[in-house]
Amino acid sequence: MHEVYITILVQTIKEQYTNEVTFYQNVLNTDKVSWEKWKSGNGTLTPEQNQKIKNLFSDYEWMLMQKVLRQTIIFPEKRTQAVSEYRRLKTQIAQKWLQKKLADVEVVTHNEEKENNQLLDLRVFITYDEWGFDDILSFRLPARIQQQLQQEKVGLLAWVNENLEETYNQ
Repeated sequence: MHEVYITILVQTIKEQYTNEVTFYQNVLNTDKVSWEKWKSGNGTLTPEQNQKIKNLFSDYEWMLMQKVLRQTIIFPEKRTQAVSEYRRLKTQIAQKWLQKKLADVEVVTHNEEKENNQLLDLRVFITYDEWGFDDILSFRLPARIQQQLQQEKVGLLAWVNENLEETYNQ
C-alpha cells in the first residue's frame, strides 16, 4: 500500500509543482535525503510537513485516494493500475456530478514562469453552504484547453463531458 500511496502522491506533486525537488525544497523545506528516506518508508516528516502533503488533495480527493489504496490491499493485482484508476475515477465522478447538475465548474489559470508553461486548474465542486464542507475535484490541464473553449465557443460543461477524461488521463 505504501508504494501505491507514494506513486499517487508523486504524480500529484508533478501535476501541481512540475517536479518533486520544487515541492520538497520550497513547500516541505527539507532536503533530498530526508525526502527519499520518507518515500522509502525509512524516515519521518514533521506533522506540519505531513499536513502539507495532505493539502495537495481536496478532502474528497483524499477520500478517493484512500478508497483506491484499500482496493489495492484487497486486490493486489490492481496495484500497477492504481494511479490511472485514481485519475479515471476522478474524471468519472466529476462528469457524473455535472451531468446530474449537482456541481459547478470553474477554470483558474496559472502562469508558471520558471517552466515557461501555461497551465490552468479546472475545478468541479459541490457546495453545501456549510463552511469547509464543499467537495472539490481539481484537474491541472494545459492552458490550450482554454483557448479551445474560447475559439470554438464550446461550453465548459460540454467540454468537460466530452474531453476531460481523455485530456486529463493522457
